[in-house]
Amino acid sequence: MSAPRVLVTGANGFVGEAVVFSLLLNKRFSPIAAARGSTRLNGLCPVVSFDLIDSASLPSLADVDVVIHAAARVHVMKETAADALAEFRKINVEGTLRLARHAADSGVTRFIFISSIKVNGESTAEGQPFKADDAPAPSDAYGVSKYEAEESLKRLSRETGMEVVIIRPPLVYGPGVKANFLNMMRWLDRGVPLPLGSISNQRSFVAIGNLVDLIITCISHSAAAGQTFLVSDGEDLSTTGLLRRLARALGKKPWLLKFPQGLLVAVASMLGRRAFAQRICGSLQVDIHKTRELLSWKPPVNLDDAMLKTASHYFKEQSK
Repeated sequence: MSAPRVLVTGANGFVGEAVVFSLLLNKRFSPIAAARGSTRLNGLCPVVSFDLIDSASLPSLADVDVVIHAAARVHVMKETAADALAEFRKINVEGTLRLARHAADSGVTRFIFISSIKVNGESTAEGQPFKADDAPAPSDAYGVSKYEAEESLKRLSRETGMEVVIIRPPLVYGPGVKANFLNMMRWLDRGVPLPLGSISNQRSFVAIGNLVDLIITCISHSAAAGQTFLVSDGEDLSTTGLLRRLARALGKKPWLLKFPQGLLVAVASMLGRRAFAQRICGSLQVDIHKTRELLSWKPPVNLDDAMLKTASHYFKEQSK
């Protein structure tokens, strides 16, 4: 029996590339990488060109069994589009549905959609983590677009019978991580004093290895069909705790100044960075009980090991 053929979109991105590499190592599946632009996967597996916004670039899905859809217009800190929601919809909703319809028409049996915890909302109250089946409450354009894509996929699944699996990760980190997580590593590496020594929030994170393991589990697990899953490392941290654990992985002593949270948000607001401060100080926890129980899954990578791998890659890149 031939290995199931799995097409992964966004294969030159952080999550998509990691999925393809893991599928190659797994050897139980035959991956096909769909990417816009260059990719390190050339020569390792079949690579096809794919752009979500270009209706003419739909990849051939003949004999493809499963699509893992990781390509997206991602959340950006400094939005420049005049109508951000319209731009997100073009790619994350219309592009996703176009691909999914093509998949259903081509006989693909399962479509795994990498969504976002932002579908649930931006923050959680103390002791009230998000659950997979909570009523969605997205508040920004990115989160709204991911929610609308989820709803469109569910309707398509009912119409066509193609199985849809939705995964909503929180912040994903690991070797090659960018954005705020990379900035935190740089600050700690350089010994920058940070006014973040007394933040008592709780946030969930997910190592790329844990997210990829769940995605691969969902390729063939019968109980995954038609479900929405949340994912995390299974250990939540305050921002202060995260910085301390990350500093330890980097072999650095963190310079964390005790600064009242309220004052921190007030100062950030005056500097036009209120939203950033609220993310740093606010809580966002996820409950992965459903994921554990329904799939008999648990995070295979512990948080400290994942941070060590992330730090090691960071230093390797710094030495180039």
